[in-house]
Amino acid sequence: MNLRLSSKQSEALRKAAKQDGISMHEAALAAIDSYTSRREKRLREAIALVAKEDKELLKRLAQ
Repeated sequence: MNLRLSSKQSEALRKAAKQDGISMHEAALAAIDSYTSRREKRLREAIALVAKEDKELLKRLAQ
């Protein structure tokens, strides 16, 4: 996969990586990991909310 960044994004990534003492590659991977883990958490929370709010309906449908 190739990741194409705008010059502004590339510069921001370069500066952030330099401040953290890591490569731009490592910084990009960390950002991807953070994004994907937040998505999974939001999905689990949404499923739990539906299960709680629709508990009785889900119970009837299961019968």
